[in-house]
Amino acid sequence: MKLRALCGPPLCLFLCLLFQSGLSQTVVKSLPGLPGDLPFHLETGYIGAGELDDVQLFYYFVESGRSPRDDPLVLWLTGGPGCSALSGLIYEIGPFTFNYEKSSRFRPALKLNDYSWTKVANIIFLDQPVGTGFSYANNWESYNIDDNISVAESYEFLRKWLKLHPQFLSNPLYIAGDSYSGVIVPRVALEVDKGNEVGLEPKMNLEGYVLGNPLTSYDSDLNSRVPFAHLKGLISNELYESAKTDCNSEYINVNESNADCVDDLKVVNLCVENIRTANILEPNCVPQSPKSTVSDRWDPTLINRDPSPLLLPTERASRVWCREYNYLYSYIWASDRAVQDALHIREGTVEKWVRCNETLSYTSNVLVVIDIHKELIKRGFRALIYSGDHDMVFPYVGTLAWIDTLNLTISEDWHAWFVDGQVAGYATLYSSFPSLFTFVTVKGAGHTAPEYKPKECFALISRWFDYLYI
Repeated sequence: MKLRALCGPPLCLFLCLLFQSGLSQTVVKSLPGLPGDLPFHLETGYIGAGELDDVQLFYYFVESGRSPRDDPLVLWLTGGPGCSALSGLIYEIGPFTFNYEKSSRFRPALKLNDYSWTKVANIIFLDQPVGTGFSYANNWESYNIDDNISVAESYEFLRKWLKLHPQFLSNPLYIAGDSYSGVIVPRVALEVDKGNEVGLEPKMNLEGYVLGNPLTSYDSDLNSRVPFAHLKGLISNELYESAKTDCNSEYINVNESNADCVDDLKVVNLCVENIRTANILEPNCVPQSPKSTVSDRWDPTLINRDPSPLLLPTERASRVWCREYNYLYSYIWASDRAVQDALHIREGTVEKWVRCNETLSYTSNVLVVIDIHKELIKRGFRALIYSGDHDMVFPYVGTLAWIDTLNLTISEDWHAWFVDGQVAGYATLYSSFPSLFTFVTVKGAGHTAPEYKPKECFALISRWFDYLYI
């Protein structure tokens, strides 16, 4: 009644439609754990997608600290499927992260990230698919999703977001993400270009896409774990040669009647079962899945498991440091009602925030996206693919294997790239006019690279966005 008294019928109708469509954007001025006002522009909000906007996708948007009008606009899709955008923002490429030295179990502290990609780009961090992070649906049916639905709803979100932020329509647009988003990002990029072709509004200034440690082909990527383990000295040369012969270089979906191959892979599994697959150099603290880490299909619990049963190192000083301890702070911080109020989370829409939702009702129905890469290259888009060279989830050797199938012309073969005069990794530059395709390893990094080597990855993305030599 008060609303009707304050405005005429046209405005009331507009406000009602706005509410029903789920459009909600708010500028966040401060965050618990970070003293003072935010030194960067942060907007959070919801945008509806799907039939009747039943799906409410939550996002964080950070303007570039350099030149918002000119710098690229990036849609960032964290992998999983079901890993929160906050994970990518706070542990990888966003403007703030946890200050572990000043944090306690009950009071996580934040600090600015000196190597945030938002120093050179405007970035939308999207909680997708629905059921991820703070995104939710108004009915249970909308939680039953697959790769196709995830792509469609991410594309719909981007169109609606740009309609609400037309000042960014002329900025170079990149679709980006890592891990499982390797099957989503290229398809969203292709949808954007197809939408432009048929005249859908708004027309987007798509220039390319970026992928880190990506899943691209289930069979190729998972099959590469055995040769990767051999390259890194995790299995002996004799065992590798035996498995290579007995299994005919096929280490997944093995025929159980091939006893020699099965026996070889049992020994391989014994060798790697206590290795942390996300980074083989770090301690393995969360128990592995009882399933094979070599022959089974993608099992997100191997790297995304809830670490909450673990104790913080300050409470168990005798324990070795584990990266999972870092993840505990995100559960504590994001579950704090004061934090959710600051982010303008709709109360009662998410029962419990988790970094990666392992109960997501998700069907992986796209097993290979190599042809999508070929199509994007044909259409002339830039691509940057980077991999931590100590990642055994999706090893770089598997990524190189599918890149070889693209039959691109190498413009500059495998060479070192440098940060502060030190080798930061190795790169291969490809050209397939008018497209430019770049593959880069990040030395010492795991799954995914910016979490382990933020300085090097910031140098990499800065150069690539600015068309500088890598």
